[in-house]
Amino acid sequence: MASDYYAVLGVGRDASEGDIKRAYRGLARKYHPDVAPDKVTAEAHFKEINEAYEVLSDPRKRQQYDRYGTVPNGAGAGAGGFSGFGAEGFTDIFDMFFGARQAGGARQQGPQRGADLRYDLQITLEDAYRGAEREISFNHLAVCETCSGSGAKPGTLIQRCDRCGGSGSMRAVRQTPLGQFVTQTTCVKCNGEGTLVPTPCETCRGRGRLERTRTLTVKIPAGVDDGSRIRISGNGEGGGRGGPAGDLYVYLSIAPHPRFRREGTDLYIDLPIAFTQAALGATVEVESFDGGSPLQIAPGTQGGTTFRIRGKGMPTVRGAARGDLLATVHVAVPQKLSRQERELLEEFAKAGGDRIDDRSFFDRVKDAFIP
Repeated sequence: MASDYYAVLGVGRDASEGDIKRAYRGLARKYHPDVAPDKVTAEAHFKEINEAYEVLSDPRKRQQYDRYGTVPNGAGAGAGGFSGFGAEGFTDIFDMFFGARQAGGARQQGPQRGADLRYDLQITLEDAYRGAEREISFNHLAVCETCSGSGAKPGTLIQRCDRCGGSGSMRAVRQTPLGQFVTQTTCVKCNGEGTLVPTPCETCRGRGRLERTRTLTVKIPAGVDDGSRIRISGNGEGGGRGGPAGDLYVYLSIAPHPRFRREGTDLYIDLPIAFTQAALGATVEVESFDGGSPLQIAPGTQGGTTFRIRGKGMPTVRGAARGDLLATVHVAVPQKLSRQERELLEEFAKAGGDRIDDRSFFDRVKDAFIP
Protein backbone atom coordinates (compact mmCIF):
# COMPACT_ATOMS: atom_id res chain seq x y z
CA MET A 1 0.00 0.00 0.00
CA ALA A 2 1.43 3.43 -0.99
CA SER A 3 2.40 6.00 1.65
CA ASP A 4 0.32 9.05 2.49
CA TYR A 5 1.99 11.63 0.25
CA TYR A 6 1.01 14.52 2.52
CA ALA A 7 2.55 12.74 5.52
CA VAL A 8 5.71 12.00 3.50
CA LEU A 9 6.23 15.73 2.84
CA GLY A 10 5.00 16.71 6.29
CA VAL A 11 2.24 19.06 5.07
CA GLY A 12 -1.50 19.20 5.57
CA ARG A 13 -4.07 18.40 2.92
CA ASP A 14 -4.85 22.12 2.58
CA ALA A 15 -1.19 22.99 1.87
CA SER A 16 -0.55 25.49 -0.93
CA GLU A 17 1.78 24.86 -3.87
CA GLY A 18 4.37 27.02 -2.17
CA ASP A 19 4.14 25.03 1.06
CA ILE A 20 4.58 21.78 -0.85
CA LYS A 21 7.59 23.09 -2.76
CA ARG A 22 9.29 24.42 0.39
CA ALA A 23 8.70 21.17 2.26
CA TYR A 24 10.05 19.17 -0.66
CA ARG A 25 13.23 21.24 -1.03
CA GLY A 26 13.96 21.01 2.67
CA LEU A 27 13.57 17.22 2.68
CA ALA A 28 15.53 16.87 -0.58
CA ARG A 29 18.53 18.65 0.93
CA LYS A 30 18.31 16.53 4.08
CA TYR A 31 17.91 13.09 2.49
CA HIS A 32 19.85 13.37 -0.73
CA PRO A 33 21.98 10.19 -0.98
CA ASP A 34 25.11 12.20 -1.71
CA VAL A 35 24.95 14.10 1.60
CA ALA A 36 23.16 11.72 3.99
CA PRO A 37 25.31 9.46 6.21
CA ASP A 38 23.18 6.35 5.65
CA LYS A 39 23.01 6.29 1.85
CA VAL A 40 20.87 3.16 1.52
CA THR A 41 18.14 4.42 3.85
CA ALA A 42 18.36 7.94 2.45
CA GLU A 43 18.01 6.70 -1.13
CA ALA A 44 14.77 4.84 -0.36
CA HIS A 45 13.34 7.81 1.52
CA PHE A 46 14.50 10.21 -1.17
CA LYS A 47 12.64 8.25 -3.85
CA GLU A 48 9.49 8.32 -1.68
CA ILE A 49 9.82 12.11 -1.27
CA ASN A 50 10.13 12.55 -5.03
CA GLU A 51 7.13 10.34 -5.68
CA ALA A 52 5.02 12.39 -3.26
CA TYR A 53 6.20 15.68 -4.76
CA GLU A 54 5.57 14.56 -8.34
CA VAL A 55 1.91 13.91 -7.47
CA LEU A 56 1.17 16.83 -5.14
CA SER A 57 2.96 19.45 -7.28
CA ASP A 58 0.77 18.59 -10.27
CA PRO A 59 -2.77 20.06 -9.76
CA ARG A 60 -4.45 17.37 -11.87
CA LYS A 61 -2.63 14.48 -10.21
CA ARG A 62 -3.24 15.99 -6.79
CA GLN A 63 -6.98 16.26 -7.49
CA GLN A 64 -7.04 12.62 -8.62
CA TYR A 65 -5.09 11.54 -5.51
CA ASP A 66 -7.37 13.50 -3.14
CA ARG A 67 -10.43 11.97 -4.74
CA TYR A 68 -9.42 8.35 -5.26
CA GLY A 69 -6.29 7.89 -3.15
CA THR A 70 -4.24 7.19 -6.29
CA VAL A 71 -3.21 8.71 -9.62
CA PRO A 72 -3.68 7.28 -13.12
CA ASN A 73 0.02 6.98 -13.87
CA GLY A 74 1.42 6.26 -10.42
CA ALA A 75 1.09 4.00 -7.41
CA GLY A 76 -1.57 4.97 -4.91
CA ALA A 77 -3.57 3.66 -2.00
CA GLY A 78 -6.87 2.24 -3.24
CA ALA A 79 -9.43 3.00 -0.58
CA GLY A 80 -12.35 1.07 -1.92
CA GLY A 81 -14.96 2.10 -4.49
CA PHE A 82 -13.60 3.01 -7.89
CA SER A 83 -9.90 3.84 -8.19
CA GLY A 84 -6.87 3.48 -10.44
CA PHE A 85 -4.02 1.08 -9.84
CA GLY A 86 -1.35 3.05 -11.71
CA ALA A 87 0.10 0.20 -13.73
CA GLU A 88 2.98 2.21 -15.14
CA GLY A 89 4.39 3.40 -11.83
CA PHE A 90 6.74 6.30 -11.31
CA THR A 91 10.06 6.40 -13.08
CA ASP A 92 13.15 5.94 -10.97
CA ILE A 93 13.87 9.64 -10.29
CA PHE A 94 16.26 11.42 -7.95
CA ASP A 95 15.57 15.15 -7.71
CA MET A 96 18.58 17.30 -6.94
CA PHE A 97 18.54 20.23 -4.54
CA PHE A 98 16.53 22.45 -6.88
CA GLY A 99 14.22 19.92 -8.46
CA ALA A 100 16.53 18.68 -11.23
CA ARG A 101 16.48 15.05 -12.34
CA GLN A 102 19.53 12.89 -12.53
CA ALA A 103 20.40 10.74 -15.48
CA GLY A 104 17.76 8.15 -16.22
CA GLY A 105 15.00 10.37 -14.80
CA ALA A 106 13.51 11.57 -18.07
CA ARG A 107 10.03 10.50 -18.95
CA GLN A 108 9.47 7.27 -20.73
CA GLN A 109 9.52 7.76 -24.48
CA GLY A 110 7.30 6.02 -26.99
CA PRO A 111 3.94 4.29 -26.42
CA GLN A 112 2.84 3.94 -22.81
CA ARG A 113 0.34 1.43 -21.48
CA GLY A 114 -2.70 2.92 -19.76
CA ALA A 115 -3.27 2.50 -16.05
CA ASP A 116 -5.34 -0.33 -14.63
CA LEU A 117 -8.60 0.54 -12.90
CA ARG A 118 -10.48 -1.00 -10.00
CA TYR A 119 -14.24 -1.22 -9.51
CA ASP A 120 -15.81 -2.59 -6.30
CA LEU A 121 -19.09 -4.44 -6.88
CA GLN A 122 -21.34 -5.94 -4.21
CA ILE A 123 -23.45 -8.96 -5.13
CA THR A 124 -25.85 -11.24 -3.27
CA LEU A 125 -25.17 -14.79 -2.14
CA GLU A 126 -27.76 -15.95 -4.69
CA ASP A 127 -25.72 -14.24 -7.44
CA ALA A 128 -22.63 -16.09 -6.26
CA TYR A 129 -24.56 -19.37 -6.23
CA ARG A 130 -26.14 -19.14 -9.68
CA GLY A 131 -23.89 -16.67 -11.49
CA ALA A 132 -25.18 -13.32 -12.75
CA GLU A 133 -24.65 -10.36 -15.06
CA ARG A 134 -24.35 -6.84 -13.70
CA GLU A 135 -24.10 -3.54 -15.55
CA ILE A 136 -21.53 -1.08 -14.21
CA SER A 137 -20.61 2.49 -15.19
CA PHE A 138 -17.35 4.28 -14.44
CA ASN A 139 -15.28 7.26 -15.58
CA HIS A 140 -11.93 6.72 -17.26
CA LEU A 141 -9.44 8.41 -19.57
CA ALA A 142 -10.20 7.26 -23.10
CA VAL A 143 -8.02 7.74 -26.17
CA CYS A 144 -9.17 10.77 -28.17
CA GLU A 145 -10.92 9.48 -31.28
CA THR A 146 -10.16 12.65 -33.25
CA CYS A 147 -6.38 12.41 -33.06
CA SER A 148 -6.12 8.68 -32.12
CA GLY A 149 -4.20 9.65 -29.01
CA SER A 150 -1.40 11.58 -30.71
CA GLY A 151 -2.53 14.95 -29.41
CA ALA A 152 -1.97 16.55 -32.81
CA LYS A 153 -4.65 17.95 -35.07
CA PRO A 154 -5.41 15.48 -37.88
CA GLY A 155 -3.28 16.19 -40.92
CA THR A 156 -0.50 17.87 -38.91
CA LEU A 157 2.86 16.46 -37.84
CA ILE A 158 4.46 15.89 -34.46
CA GLN A 159 7.96 17.35 -34.32
CA ARG A 160 11.01 16.35 -32.35
CA CYS A 161 11.88 18.86 -29.64
CA ASP A 162 14.63 21.13 -30.94
CA ARG A 163 15.88 21.98 -27.46
CA CYS A 164 16.57 18.51 -26.06
CA GLY A 165 16.92 16.70 -29.39
CA GLY A 166 14.05 14.37 -28.54
CA SER A 167 15.56 12.97 -25.33
CA GLY A 168 13.15 14.82 -23.06
CA SER A 169 15.93 15.92 -20.72
CA MET A 170 18.75 18.43 -20.44
CA ARG A 171 22.12 17.66 -18.88
CA ALA A 172 23.93 20.09 -16.62
CA VAL A 173 27.14 20.02 -14.59
CA ARG A 174 27.10 21.70 -11.17
CA GLN A 175 30.02 22.52 -8.94
CA THR A 176 29.12 22.22 -5.25
CA PRO A 177 31.14 22.15 -2.02
CA LEU A 178 30.62 18.38 -2.08
CA GLY A 179 32.05 17.98 -5.55
CA GLN A 180 30.85 17.94 -9.11
CA PHE A 181 27.30 16.82 -9.83
CA VAL A 182 26.09 15.86 -13.29
CA THR A 183 22.35 16.29 -13.35
CA GLN A 184 19.71 15.69 -15.94
CA THR A 185 16.69 17.97 -15.81
CA THR A 186 13.38 17.65 -17.57
CA CYS A 187 13.25 19.68 -20.74
CA VAL A 188 11.01 22.65 -20.00
CA LYS A 189 10.05 23.10 -23.65
CA CYS A 190 8.59 19.65 -24.26
CA ASN A 191 7.97 18.81 -20.56
CA GLY A 192 10.00 15.63 -20.91
CA GLU A 193 8.03 14.27 -23.86
CA GLY A 194 10.81 14.68 -26.40
CA THR A 195 8.29 15.83 -28.98
CA LEU A 196 6.32 18.97 -29.73
CA VAL A 197 2.82 19.34 -31.10
CA PRO A 198 2.73 22.58 -33.10
CA THR A 199 -1.00 22.25 -33.85
CA PRO A 200 -2.83 20.56 -30.95
CA CYS A 201 -5.98 18.54 -31.49
CA GLU A 202 -9.01 20.73 -30.94
CA THR A 203 -10.96 17.96 -29.24
CA CYS A 204 -8.50 16.94 -26.52
CA ARG A 205 -6.33 20.11 -26.66
CA GLY A 206 -3.21 18.11 -27.26
CA ARG A 207 -3.57 15.71 -24.33
CA GLY A 208 -4.43 12.70 -26.47
CA ARG A 209 -7.01 11.45 -23.93
CA LEU A 210 -10.39 12.57 -22.64
CA GLU A 211 -12.42 11.62 -19.59
CA ARG A 212 -15.36 9.50 -20.62
CA THR A 213 -18.05 7.40 -18.93
CA ARG A 214 -18.12 3.75 -19.91
CA THR A 215 -20.86 1.20 -19.27
CA LEU A 216 -20.06 -2.50 -19.27
CA THR A 217 -21.86 -5.74 -18.52
CA VAL A 218 -19.87 -7.88 -16.10
CA LYS A 219 -20.43 -11.64 -16.22
CA ILE A 220 -20.13 -13.13 -12.74
CA PRO A 221 -19.45 -16.88 -12.77
CA ALA A 222 -21.19 -19.17 -10.29
CA GLY A 223 -19.13 -20.04 -7.24
CA VAL A 224 -17.26 -16.75 -6.77
CA ASP A 225 -16.30 -15.91 -3.21
CA ASP A 226 -15.98 -12.70 -1.27
CA GLY A 227 -12.89 -10.84 -2.55
CA SER A 228 -12.86 -12.56 -5.95
CA ARG A 229 -11.43 -10.49 -8.79
CA ILE A 230 -12.62 -10.37 -12.40
CA ARG A 231 -10.18 -8.99 -14.99
CA ILE A 232 -11.61 -7.28 -18.07
CA SER A 233 -8.77 -6.69 -20.52
CA GLY A 234 -8.41 -3.38 -22.33
CA ASN A 235 -11.05 -1.51 -20.33
CA GLY A 236 -8.79 0.56 -18.08
CA GLU A 237 -7.26 3.95 -18.86
CA GLY A 238 -6.40 4.63 -22.48
CA GLY A 239 -2.72 4.34 -23.37
CA GLY A 240 -0.45 7.28 -24.12
CA ARG A 241 1.23 7.93 -27.46
CA GLY A 242 -0.60 5.06 -29.11
CA GLY A 243 0.07 2.59 -26.29
CA PRO A 244 -2.41 -0.15 -25.28
CA ALA A 245 -5.16 0.46 -22.76
CA GLY A 246 -4.92 -0.83 -19.22
CA ASP A 247 -7.24 -3.42 -17.69
CA LEU A 248 -10.29 -3.12 -15.47
CA TYR A 249 -10.38 -5.24 -12.30
CA VAL A 250 -13.79 -5.81 -10.73
CA TYR A 251 -13.51 -6.80 -7.06
CA LEU A 252 -16.53 -8.64 -5.68
CA SER A 253 -17.96 -8.48 -2.18
CA ILE A 254 -20.91 -10.64 -1.09
CA ALA A 255 -23.64 -9.07 1.01
CA PRO A 256 -24.70 -10.94 4.18
CA HIS A 257 -27.66 -13.30 3.67
CA PRO A 258 -30.56 -13.29 6.15
CA ARG A 259 -30.72 -17.11 6.31
CA PHE A 260 -27.52 -18.65 5.05
CA ARG A 261 -23.92 -18.36 6.21
CA ARG A 262 -21.08 -19.39 3.92
CA GLU A 263 -17.77 -21.02 4.79
CA GLY A 264 -15.82 -21.94 1.68
CA THR A 265 -18.17 -24.05 -0.43
CA ASP A 266 -20.39 -25.09 2.50
CA LEU A 267 -23.60 -23.32 3.47
CA TYR A 268 -24.98 -23.18 7.02
CA ILE A 269 -28.58 -22.58 8.03
CA ASP A 270 -30.49 -22.55 11.33
CA LEU A 271 -33.56 -24.82 11.18
CA PRO A 272 -36.34 -24.28 13.75
CA ILE A 273 -38.45 -27.35 14.53
CA ALA A 274 -41.36 -27.94 16.90
CA PHE A 275 -40.99 -29.74 20.22
CA THR A 276 -43.17 -32.58 19.00
CA GLN A 277 -41.04 -32.99 15.87
CA ALA A 278 -37.89 -33.21 17.96
CA ALA A 279 -39.47 -35.67 20.40
CA LEU A 280 -41.39 -37.91 17.99
CA GLY A 281 -39.31 -37.48 14.84
CA ALA A 282 -40.47 -36.00 11.54
CA THR A 283 -39.55 -35.23 7.97
CA VAL A 284 -38.99 -31.49 7.45
CA GLU A 285 -38.13 -29.35 4.45
CA VAL A 286 -34.78 -27.52 4.49
CA GLU A 287 -34.52 -24.37 2.42
CA SER A 288 -31.83 -24.24 -0.27
CA PHE A 289 -31.08 -22.15 -3.35
CA ASP A 290 -32.23 -24.84 -5.78
CA GLY A 291 -35.42 -25.87 -3.99
CA GLY A 292 -36.22 -27.52 -0.67
CA SER A 293 -34.42 -30.64 0.52
CA PRO A 294 -36.20 -33.21 2.75
CA LEU A 295 -34.50 -33.98 6.06
CA GLN A 296 -35.39 -36.87 8.37
CA ILE A 297 -35.42 -35.82 12.04
CA ALA A 298 -34.90 -38.83 14.32
CA PRO A 299 -37.04 -39.16 17.49
CA GLY A 300 -35.37 -37.53 20.48
CA THR A 301 -33.27 -35.11 18.44
CA GLN A 302 -31.74 -32.48 20.70
CA GLY A 303 -31.54 -28.78 19.92
CA GLY A 304 -28.19 -27.81 18.41
CA THR A 305 -27.83 -31.02 16.40
CA THR A 306 -26.35 -30.38 12.95
CA PHE A 307 -27.34 -32.40 9.88
CA ARG A 308 -25.29 -32.47 6.68
CA ILE A 309 -27.04 -32.53 3.31
CA ARG A 310 -24.52 -33.51 0.65
CA GLY A 311 -24.14 -31.51 -2.55
CA LYS A 312 -26.48 -28.67 -1.61
CA GLY A 313 -23.80 -26.09 -0.88
CA MET A 314 -21.98 -23.62 -3.12
CA PRO A 315 -20.52 -24.63 -6.48
CA THR A 316 -16.86 -24.10 -7.31
CA VAL A 317 -15.95 -21.59 -10.01
CA ARG A 318 -14.82 -24.37 -12.30
CA GLY A 319 -17.93 -26.41 -11.55
CA ALA A 320 -16.01 -29.53 -10.56
CA ALA A 321 -17.81 -30.07 -7.25
CA ARG A 322 -20.31 -28.65 -4.79
CA GLY A 323 -20.14 -28.10 -1.10
CA ASP A 324 -22.67 -29.29 1.50
CA LEU A 325 -25.60 -27.71 3.30
CA LEU A 326 -25.37 -27.98 7.10
CA ALA A 327 -28.63 -27.45 9.00
CA THR A 328 -28.55 -26.92 12.76
CA VAL A 329 -31.90 -27.62 14.41
CA HIS A 330 -33.32 -25.39 17.13
CA VAL A 331 -36.36 -26.51 19.11
CA ALA A 332 -38.91 -23.71 18.99
CA VAL A 333 -40.95 -23.19 22.18
CA PRO A 334 -44.47 -21.86 21.49
CA GLN A 335 -45.15 -18.50 23.08
CA LYS A 336 -48.93 -18.91 23.11
CA LEU A 337 -50.93 -22.07 23.82
CA SER A 338 -54.58 -22.82 23.28
CA ARG A 339 -56.60 -24.21 26.16
CA GLN A 340 -56.50 -27.71 24.72
CA GLU A 341 -52.75 -27.54 24.12
CA ARG A 342 -52.14 -26.39 27.66
CA GLU A 343 -54.27 -29.21 29.12
CA LEU A 344 -52.44 -31.81 27.02
CA LEU A 345 -49.05 -30.48 28.10
CA GLU A 346 -50.11 -30.44 31.75
CA GLU A 347 -51.15 -34.10 31.47
CA PHE A 348 -47.83 -34.83 29.78
CA ALA A 349 -45.99 -33.15 32.65
CA LYS A 350 -47.97 -35.11 35.26
CA ALA A 351 -47.07 -38.31 33.47
CA GLY A 352 -43.39 -37.48 33.91
CA GLY A 353 -42.80 -35.48 30.77
CA ASP A 354 -41.18 -32.65 32.71
CA ARG A 355 -38.49 -34.95 34.11
CA ILE A 356 -35.01 -34.34 32.71
CA ASP A 357 -32.63 -37.30 32.81
CA ASP A 358 -29.26 -35.64 33.18
CA ARG A 359 -27.52 -38.69 34.68
CA SER A 360 -24.45 -39.98 32.97
CA PHE A 361 -24.29 -43.30 31.16
CA PHE A 362 -22.20 -44.83 33.98
CA ASP A 363 -24.77 -43.73 36.58
CA ARG A 364 -27.53 -45.51 34.67
CA VAL A 365 -25.38 -48.66 34.33
CA LYS A 366 -24.64 -48.62 38.05
CA ASP A 367 -28.34 -48.29 38.91
CA ALA A 368 -29.11 -51.28 36.73
CA PHE A 369 -26.97 -53.56 38.97
CA ILE A 370 -28.19 -52.24 42.34
CA PRO A 371 -30.99 -54.45 43.71
